[in-house]
Amino acid sequence: MNRAPRTDPPERLSAYLRGGRDPELRRRRAVIALSLLGAAMGQIVGAYQTGLLRHLPDPPGPFDSDRVDASGYAYSRLASPDSLMMVVSYGITAWLAGAGGRDRAVRAPALSLLTAAKTAADTVVAIELGREEWRDNRAFCTYCQIATVASALSLALSLPEARRALRRLRGR
Repeated sequence: MNRAPRTDPPERLSAYLRGGRDPELRRRRAVIALSLLGAAMGQIVGAYQTGLLRHLPDPPGPFDSDRVDASGYAYSRLASPDSLMMVVSYGITAWLAGAGGRDRAVRAPALSLLTAAKTAADTVVAIELGREEWRDNRAFCTYCQIATVASALSLALSLPEARRALRRLRGR
């Protein structure tokens, strides 16, 4: 039996993604927007970590983005500024949230489940990185913490569709 996802023709997908108004699509758009916000935070920090910007302004509080994002901690993975990986990661999350047409939880449940899994992974990674920021620097990166909040909100927004996809896969 063929279990390939049923997909809409590209023209119908385009019209749905741009003009649809159902609650599921509104939540997906919010995940896309929050993922783009996370990617933008990574771009700002990346500009600092590669010398395009000289300073990252912070609000009052336990924030010192310059110190956190210039520390060895921020360059300790894959011989790269961590923010550039962040840009790619949030781009993948936005792509997953944007993939598929109307009723994808039923027609292509894997997309719904992958989106929820990716937002969960984003949230866990962001929280762990925040813990490391504090442990190693006794300060937080403002931009990274904005991305953490965006990740957590994205996870919450992706769960209703994932539950629906699980029900579909279980035959209910």
